[in-house]
Amino acid sequence: MKVLVTGSCGLIGSETVRYYDKRAEIVVGLDNNMRLEFFGKDGDINWKLQELKATCSNYKHLSIDIRDREKVMNIMNELKPDLIIHNAAQPSHDLAATIPFVDFEVNALATLNLLEAARTAVPDAVFIFMSTNKVYGDAPNTIKLKELPTRWEYDEPKYKNGIPETFTIDQSKHSLFGASKLAADIMVQEYGRYFGMKTGIFRGGCLTGTAHAGAELHGFLSYFFKAALNGKIYNIFGYKGKQVRDQIHSYDVVTAFNAFYKNPKCGAVYNLGGGKPNSVSILETIDRVEQLLNRKINYQYLEQNRIGDHICYYSDLTRFKTDYPEWSITYSLDDIFEEFVKHQPKFAS
Repeated sequence: MKVLVTGSCGLIGSETVRYYDKRAEIVVGLDNNMRLEFFGKDGDINWKLQELKATCSNYKHLSIDIRDREKVMNIMNELKPDLIIHNAAQPSHDLAATIPFVDFEVNALATLNLLEAARTAVPDAVFIFMSTNKVYGDAPNTIKLKELPTRWEYDEPKYKNGIPETFTIDQSKHSLFGASKLAADIMVQEYGRYFGMKTGIFRGGCLTGTAHAGAELHGFLSYFFKAALNGKIYNIFGYKGKQVRDQIHSYDVVTAFNAFYKNPKCGAVYNLGGGKPNSVSILETIDRVEQLLNRKINYQYLEQNRIGDHICYYSDLTRFKTDYPEWSITYSLDDIFEEFVKHQPKFAS
């Protein structure tokens, strides 16, 4: 088995490398550390590259820009992978507005490069795309909500388990990041439906874990712990700090990928997050972390919310659990928080 992983030094990419290093003949990772360009030193993943090289015996790293169509095609022809997991992205919806061409090239054009290279070189390979819940734009904000002391919550029975894959992706504000990821999302679907390729699209909620190089504009829990441990001011952007996200550990994301690999479909779309049990608001996060670290968090509240930001979002996992009943969440919300506490030295400067 040969595996090709893009964004191999990011949160999901590095988890993917570690998982398949024990299961594959070779894992080839593509990552040119554009996070350093996007987010500065907070986003630098060179430490993760060194860690992967030191611990993964079947890993081969290539510092390739996936916007380079010829290089992507050459790699696909040389490796002939059985499994392609495409995680690389410009991941910030705030940053996208300042670099619209780069954002679209990295998120949409590069995805097309990979799809066409796979269709040409390995049409029977399984192609997995790490999409985002931002493809729904701010449409989830139209759902009736109820305000609780520490969070917003859905107040419509049909969303009691969260947002399903049938939720509209149209007529809403996405941010340029959401639009570029949606373009890629639709393209991966189409290569499955039109060409019959085995493609799976996973629309992630808040993906997390201690391998995350969190920055203020991306990587909520990772950056939160980094700010807390280094005495930085954590900025809360609107919604009274009661905005809700579901947290899913990177390991559970990769086991979902593997379940799909073993029984793939053509153009399948799944929402993938921690679901309601793993949902948490910013205010609830502050309370949890203050108790776990036994210190007060330095934060400030800013009235203006981030453009296109969700007030409340957690994933309805019914479709994926129905198609892949052997898969389940293994990291609870408590497990996730406790892992961050255990790895404090990694986040303290």
